[in-house]
Amino acid sequence: GMGRTDHVALTFDDGPDPVSTPAILDLLRAHDARATFFLVGERIARATDVVQRIVDEGHEIGVHGWRHRYTFTSSPRLARCLAAISDAVGAAHPRPRWFRPPYGVLSATSALEAARHRLAPILWTTWAKDWRADATPESVEALMTSGLAGGATLLLHDASASRAPMSWTATAGALPALLRECAARDLRVGPLC
Repeated sequence: GMGRTDHVALTFDDGPDPVSTPAILDLLRAHDARATFFLVGERIARATDVVQRIVDEGHEIGVHGWRHRYTFTSSPRLARCLAAISDAVGAAHPRPRWFRPPYGVLSATSALEAARHRLAPILWTTWAKDWRADATPESVEALMTSGLAGGATLLLHDASASRAPMSWTATAGALPALLRECAARDLRVGPLC
């Protein structure tokens, strides 16, 4: 669903990554912006300090499953991902409330598991296609601004796709212009909640 009319939810999928996620966090800090990061559980152990930084800098954490795979026939292993998040940031941090299924495909299995763990599924209104090998800062910015409106949920990626190992640089290149455009339209940028 759509959010508040004066707000744009900025979300990042597929991290944490020990190189690209800190670069995205640096850009967000420079623009005093907050976001929601949907984390992949198996990637957390390689970047627990990055997960802690996400929390320390006031961003929200969401769950993207244990592995970034379709969940037609397998479980997204949300309990395992939630445990990895808790191990990285401690039990005092608020428990994640959102689940974004990999590829945006919410199977019956993943919907039931999300409900069992009191996670609300969330998708997006506009996506950058920044995971593609041919993504550029200009293409990402054009896709994001074409769907930019109050209440929108924007989907970007803070980690690269395996077939496009540097695709995150298109996201990083587009992010400052996107944040300036939101400000020019009097839209507050922030996490989902």
